Amino acid sequence: MKLVIFAGGIGTRLWPLSRENSPKQFDKLFGGKSTLQLAVDRIRGDFGLENIYIQTIAKYAPAVQEQIPDLPKGNIIIEPARRDLAPAVCLAVLTLKQQGHNGPMALLWADHLMERPENFVQALKVGEKMINNNPDRFVFLGERPRFANNNLGWIYTGDRVGSESGSDYYAFKGWKYKPSAEECDLMFKSGEYFWNPGYFITSIEFLLNQYQLLAPEIYNNVEKGSYELAEAIHFDNAIIEKVGLQQAVVVKTNMGWSDPGTLYALKEALEKSKQENVVQGNVSFLNCSDCLFYNLEEKKIMAGVGLNGVVVVNTPDALVVVSRDEVVNITKLVKKMHEEGKQEYL
Repeated sequence: MKLVIFAGGIGTRLWPLSRENSPKQFDKLFGGKSTLQLAVDRIRGDFGLENIYIQTIAKYAPAVQEQIPDLPKGNIIIEPARRDLAPAVCLAVLTLKQQGHNGPMALLWADHLMERPENFVQALKVGEKMINNNPDRFVFLGERPRFANNNLGWIYTGDRVGSESGSDYYAFKGWKYKPSAEECDLMFKSGEYFWNPGYFITSIEFLLNQYQLLAPEIYNNVEKGSYELAEAIHFDNAIIEKVGLQQAVVVKTNMGWSDPGTLYALKEALEKSKQENVVQGNVSFLNCSDCLFYNLEEKKIMAGVGLNGVVVVNTPDALVVVSRDEVVNITKLVKKMHEEGKQEYL
């Protein structure tokens, strides 16, 4: 099976830790390794580095080569322009096909964390066997939810429809992206909804066929080398939301998955308990709880008193203070700074 890891995002929600010139997937924030390195480490032993592809933009290719030095150069796929995920996935699958590959492929992400990667690998192996048995479908991975997180996408699962290598798989009944807090609580309690980490396994031929049927404009532009003319649209909107429910199944997982995509999500990924403060660098605090204090200046002390649910990040050229409920608006702040001509900080 070929596995494509997407590593071209900027990660604006993690500003100022993630910048355009040093996006989050390359920052060595976790035990001295980046999330890209962790993503490769999780799968290289079982699937082989020769079967792993990393897709990014030209600007980040040197970082990929530096962090994964033994990755074959032909396994780095370069996106010619930023055109969102639907053209990016199309480019990946066309590249594999043009290199003479067929059969199962998995789409993975470079910026996630897992506590139990062995469960992830097992799910990938199960998905690979399922696609070998029936290549004309998607196998989605659904992560067992730990709490009612309304900042994530959710997968609606149905009845058990089969088993492969001792792992059951279930009917796919649809998606729900960022539900309201009230709706999310009901979904969590129902046991029928799982977190959507965005991982899936399919076949190269089937995915190309879906592009030709459901997004022919994107397929034609990417296939003809006019990538920059392809519609900038998310893969879910262009393909997944149009796929018939019977063309997909769900394998339920318990990987201990998290996506540190916002500053507070980063805190959640690093914390040992909910009210614990997560601290990095020269920090002192009093009567604080559920906070992230991240200080990258050794000669400056970061101090806090009486704070709850607050994120404070200090870098040599930027300081941000934001409540946990407002971290999702960091993207809007970054856009505003662009409009104000403050690109040197982004």
